[in-house]
Formats: sequence, structure tokens, C-alpha cells
Amino acid sequence: MINKIFKSILIVSLLVAALLAGMFIYAYNSVDTDVEKLVKYTPDTSSEILDRNGKRIAYIFKKRHRLYATYNEIPVYIVEGLIAMEDTKFFEHNGINPDAIARAVLKDIKARKFVEGGSTITQQLIKNMFLSRKKKLSRKLKEMILALKLEKKLSKEQILERYLNEIAYGNNYLGVKTAAEGYFRKDLSQLTLKESAMLVGIPNAPSYYNPLRHYERTIKRANLILRRLRNLGWITKTEYEEAKKERPKVYKTSLTQNVAPYIVDEVVRRLSKKFPDLKTAGYKIYTTIDLDKQKIAREAVRKGRKAVIDKTHEDSNKSDMNGAMVVVQNNTGDILALVGGVDYKKSSFNRATMTKRQPGSSFKPFVYQTALDYGYNPATKLTDLARTFKYTKNGKTVTWTPQNYERNFEGFIPLREALVESRNLATVNLVYDLGLQKIRSRLALLGVKNIPNNLSISLGNLALSPLKMAQIYTVFSNKGHMIEPRLVSKVVSKYNSVIYETKPKEIANFTKPEQAYLMTSILEDVIKRGTGKKAKVEGLELAGKTGTTNNYIDAWFCGYSPTITTIVWYGRDKYKTIYKGATGGRVAAPVFSDFYRNLLKLNPKLKRKFTVPAGVFVGKVGNRTELYTKISPLPKTDPNEDMYENASNIPTRNKSDNNSSQINSNNSNEINYDDTSDKVKDSEDVEVLY
Repeated sequence: MINKIFKSILIVSLLVAALLAGMFIYAYNSVDTDVEKLVKYTPDTSSEILDRNGKRIAYIFKKRHRLYATYNEIPVYIVEGLIAMEDTKFFEHNGINPDAIARAVLKDIKARKFVEGGSTITQQLIKNMFLSRKKKLSRKLKEMILALKLEKKLSKEQILERYLNEIAYGNNYLGVKTAAEGYFRKDLSQLTLKESAMLVGIPNAPSYYNPLRHYERTIKRANLILRRLRNLGWITKTEYEEAKKERPKVYKTSLTQNVAPYIVDEVVRRLSKKFPDLKTAGYKIYTTIDLDKQKIAREAVRKGRKAVIDKTHEDSNKSDMNGAMVVVQNNTGDILALVGGVDYKKSSFNRATMTKRQPGSSFKPFVYQTALDYGYNPATKLTDLARTFKYTKNGKTVTWTPQNYERNFEGFIPLREALVESRNLATVNLVYDLGLQKIRSRLALLGVKNIPNNLSISLGNLALSPLKMAQIYTVFSNKGHMIEPRLVSKVVSKYNSVIYETKPKEIANFTKPEQAYLMTSILEDVIKRGTGKKAKVEGLELAGKTGTTNNYIDAWFCGYSPTITTIVWYGRDKYKTIYKGATGGRVAAPVFSDFYRNLLKLNPKLKRKFTVPAGVFVGKVGNRTELYTKISPLPKTDPNEDMYENASNIPTRNKSDNNSSQINSNNSNEINYDDTSDKVKDSEDVEVLY
């Protein structure tokens, strides 16, 4: 009887075993898709934005921050600590550890519930990637099957690499490399034994062992790991004792580590369409920004706003007063600094690239450059007299009576002095005398949209962003050639191949080098003795122009050194008066000066003097000297007449090269430019009422 019962039990047991084996074989052959995802492992990886010198500006990512580490990057202490605590026989088993499973089963039976799974590192990786955390027999079976399959397709090192890049370390850090940089601000190669032990312990319970909130718990857990390594003989007694005493410094680090948010936003805006995976592909995005120059630009803009707030006695936290600065390299267009506002946390709106404001008199140099290129000379006399203009606009008669800022007029004034003193009447009369269509046709080369078809263009009645102003000012700073501002130099893939690259791009040949230098000479005088005196910096030649709009709504200073162009703008976001008398010379020029003073400290070897191009000559006009070119000859005057009654500092430099054969000129007073590429509509008739 007993034998029959025993045989029945044996038969049933064999049938159950066969059934289970059959189920296992079926499941083994069915489950395969998930394994391939781990074999072809391409996780979302944060991209990094860098400055021109390779300094990090920020990380960008979609949901969670992850930096990928190859197995060779991972310190041996982290690998040994992980294996010591989680899976001592990792390098011996084939994905599952029967001994660990047996121990876990005994504990589960004793507790009458699932309390321990006996999972290997391979199984944990499978669970983290694909399976739920519910302790069910079906999940456990699938986990074991996938582990066995994965071990056949990947090496142990590859499994560890995926595991250490996939697990969470708290604080939204994914992967060991991310955690090392986030918590310790170190590369993996710089970690100490104690820091490595801390990182090994955190994933066991990322919130519970978060070192930013529970430092002592993390230290205690790390010491336990160190003791385990010592007991296994994987570290020496001396290493153990020294590491146990160590108390590493832990940093509360921003996930993005963003030091220039306005720049980051602009980079993302420019590249997102071209790279839809910009935030997930682990790119290195190299910009033209110089973080050292960015810092002094940002500080200068903040200081300028504070000066206004102090004068107006406003509440700094409630004031809508703001500013922007753009700094570009003259000959490449590289954007070295870009400040879109005073405080990104209060407003992420980028005033350097997205706002368009009237430039006022800072636009006048382009009108005067056109005059020079049509044969005028800095000594040519302009009419500084009041005139009333009557013209038709949209079918209606408009009467306009412009005035000088000083509410006076000087009769006749040399072109140089008219721009140095920013005389409105002289500028308006210059446009009228030269012809509105000549001016508009030349200005069209700048790529400026919505150029007014009336005389208000004389006073900068159009809307431009600081970045656009930086672009068009390279006409003067880059020897007549306008160059496109460049922010991104290249994008490098995570495989270290360059997949996108830009080069400096000239977008317009506005004038000749010798003609552009005439303007530089005039704009130097603006700073030396004109409206821009507060932009002056000792020991550095600078050229520039102030700009102020009606009711003191906008204050500009646009200028350049021999190597760098800088645009400064201030105004209120609500388009209200800054304060009465808030001119570009008072508000923006000191900020321009502050930037260049600090730039000289940063780079004492900065080129300090402008180069005089071939074709610029010095001659006599009355009792004064003046620069001239073949295109802009000296005017014929009474030899006893003093052209510069109000001038105190007229250029007396010698030409660098007076070999006129190098100049491509037809000896005509009118410059030879092809203006047919961008025709404009005929202006409506303008009548002058004296």
C-alpha cells in the first residue's frame, strides 16, 4: 500500500516537474524582445553645452539627468563594492544564483510571504528596466529567464556598465557618473574609496540614503560596505581605517548646472529643429561664448540697472527696469557674451535677441556712412537749421518739425561735429539733401526690415534687437564687412564625431575699409569729447555712439574696440520712461566703459589701437587737419576759415600706407556699389516748409 502511494506521489511529482519544465522552456523561447533592448542599449543621455574654451555652461535633458559612463570609466572600488553587497558570485554564475534563490525561498516560507528574492545583479537590471516591483512568482520566472538569456548575449562587464548607468541615485540623478558629478562635483576617476562606497550604498534606497538629506545614514551605509570589502579581503586594513574616517563634502548642485540660462535658451531655440533629440542624445554643443567675458558682461549690466534704481529710488524687486548686452568678435562675429536680462529667475525673456526697440541716434552712423560713401568728407559742412517738413503718408498730409536735443541750432556744422554732438537737425537735413532713396537703398544692405519710407529714418525710427545692432555695427568694426553673429560653433555626438559645424559668415559688403575707418575716427571722437564721454577707458581706443529715444524710453550705447563690438541697451519692459534725462550717454555708456575696463584686467594683452588701413590720408581744411580718402576728398574752403570752431581734438594720425595704387577707385565722389539687389519703393514727395 505504501509503495503504491509512494509511486503515485513520484508520478505526480514527475508530471508536475515535467509540466514546470515545459512551461519554463516555452517561456524561455517566448521571452526575447526585452533582452534585445538591453543588448542594443541606447538610453536617453543629457547633452552638454560648453563655452569656446570647453568650460561647461549647462546640461540639458528631457526628464531625468543622466551622464553615460563606459565600463572602463567606472572605478574598481565601485564595481567591487557593488558585487560585495549585491552579488558576490556575479562573475561565477550564468545570470541566476541557485544558492541565493534557495536561501530566499527558505526565508519566504518561514515568513509565509515574499520577503527576499535572491536576485543577482543581472536580475536586478532586468527588473529595473522592464518588470514591475510586485513580488509575484510569474514576474520572478520571467526575470530569471531574461537574466539567463542576457548573460548569453552580453559580457559581465557590459551588464555592469548597463546596471551602473540605469540605476537611480536620488536627486533625479540616473547613473553613477551623474551622481559622482552631482554630489561630489568630481569625475569618476577622481572619487575616493569612501565616496565610491557612498555611491554604492545610495541605490539600495535612494530617498533614505540621499546624502543631501540624510548624510549620517549615507556615511553609516558606506562604512558597512567598507567593512564588507575588508572582510572579503578586497581592501587592506589601512585602506579600510583611513576611508572609514573620511567625511566627504557633498554639494547641493543644480541638475542643469546652468551658469548662463539666457544663452542656453537661445542655443536650444536655434538647434531644436535641426536636432529633435537635442536633449536626449548626449551631444556636446560648443558655443562661441567666453564664460569669463560673460561674467563681466552680466555684472556690468546688473551694476547699470542698480545705478538707475538708486537714482529713481525704486523697489528693486518690483521695478521693470532691465538691460541687455551683446559682445561679438569683430572679425568672426563670434558671440562672446550675451546677457538677456538682469535676473533670469524673474524673467526668462531674452531682451538681447527677442526684444525690438528703437535705436535712436545710435543708428545715425549708418546714415553718415552712406553720405561718406557718396563723396562727403568728415569736414563737409551740413545744415544745422530748423526746418518743417510736409509729406504724404498713407494718403494723409503729415507735418514734421524735428529739433535738436539742445533745442538750438548752429547754422552750418562739419559732418564730424554733427555726429559727435548727435545733432538731429543736421542729420535730417543730410538725409533730405542726399536723397531718401539713396539712404534707403544703402540701408537695405544691412538686412534691416521695415525701413521707414520717410525722413524719420534719420533719427533711428525703426525697431531692432541688441543682437541685430551688434551685427550691423560690424560694418564699422570689421572694415566695412558685415558679419553674421555666430553662437554655436559645432555639435559633437556621443561617439566624438562632429555632426554639425559653422564658420564665420560675411553677409554684406557695406563699404570699403578706408571708408569704414573714417567713421571709426568720428566715433572715437564721440567718446573722447562728444555725447559718449562716459564710455571712455584709459589706455584703450574705443569708438561708439549713444542712442536715446523719445521720452527717455530707451538708452543705448553701441561701440567697439579694435577687436570686440559691444552693444548695451537699457529700458523698461513696459515701455515707460526710464527717468527724465536718462540718455544713452548717462545710462548705457558707463556700463560699456565698465565692461571694457574689466576686459582689460581679464586680458591685458588685448589689442588697444585701431589699425589705419591703406588709402586713408591726412590733409588740411582751413586751420585744421582732417582725414580723407579718394572717395571722400577734402572739401574746398576758404583757407582762412576755421572749419572746427567747436572742436578740440581733431585726428592727426599719419596714414599707415599712402600707396594709392592699392585703392580700387574711379576717382569719383560717388561710391561704386550695386544697389539693384534690393530695390525699394519710390518715396512720396517731401516738401520743405521754411
